[in-house]
Amino acid sequence: MELHDLRYFVAVAEDLHFGRAAQRLHMTQPALSRQIQALEAELDVQLFRRSKRSVQLTIAGQTFFEEAKQILRHTEQAIQTTKRVARGEVGQLRLSFTASALRSVLPEIVRVFRERYPDVQLTMNERCTHDQVAAFHSHQVDVGFLYLPVDEKLLTLQPIAEEVWIVALPKGHHLSDRKHLTLSMLANEAFILHPRQSGAKFYDRIVGLCEQAGFYPNVVQEVETSQTRVGLVAAGMGITFVPEYLQNVGDTEVIYRRLKGTAPKLQLAIARRRDNFSPIVQQFLHVVEELSQKSGQESVA
Repeated sequence: MELHDLRYFVAVAEDLHFGRAAQRLHMTQPALSRQIQALEAELDVQLFRRSKRSVQLTIAGQTFFEEAKQILRHTEQAIQTTKRVARGEVGQLRLSFTASALRSVLPEIVRVFRERYPDVQLTMNERCTHDQVAAFHSHQVDVGFLYLPVDEKLLTLQPIAEEVWIVALPKGHHLSDRKHLTLSMLANEAFILHPRQSGAKFYDRIVGLCEQAGFYPNVVQEVETSQTRVGLVAAGMGITFVPEYLQNVGDTEVIYRRLKGTAPKLQLAIARRRDNFSPIVQQFLHVVEELSQKSGQESVA
């Protein structure tokens, strides 16, 4: 028995007329009659009572009719669901992101993606770049927003934004009357930086810039998140570098100043495993690319 046998049977059962059912199925009436007879023979059950004037379902035929409709309905649902999965419209997407991504590019990307693919379940977790790479290795994440550089052959990386980092000073600091600072002005300050193990190349970049300015930074605290570093700055523990966006949401006890000349910068990138060809991931990347191009056009305009 095949699915087309069930479709032939359901058509006749709905119309209770072989001629009309045959016309709907785009086949001849004799061919349809033979198919139904073969189905009855296979089941060893009479499904229809036939006369010259009418066709009626038997009790067994009525039961088979209900079951056949359910099978065809489930089959159609399976087909449509499978097609939607193949198009990336159904399933789960696990995102990881740095805090800066959540305050910059990520909200608009997520909003557009959810509008277009409401049946995709989004799981979102904040992780530093180092932890994101580890999560990719253990298959815990599908797409990540992390900082470059990342030397990881497992991943495909696409830069999407650049962050300029500025100096955070405690309110009342002796440099607070300056609109712009140079790194050399910070030579005698206590620095609060992120731990080197959570971003060695950027940490070394900051140290290298300070050395170019003629001094080695006096690092008194190492703290993971920018928000916590800002809190320690507010408490008078030292100064730090933070992403530029934080000046709009920062502590009132902290002031922010740009650096003249070379300032620390970070590139934000979107990452996925090279062996992850999930349609949902591809649809998400298409949204990111579309919004990036739109943002670039607006900047030019």
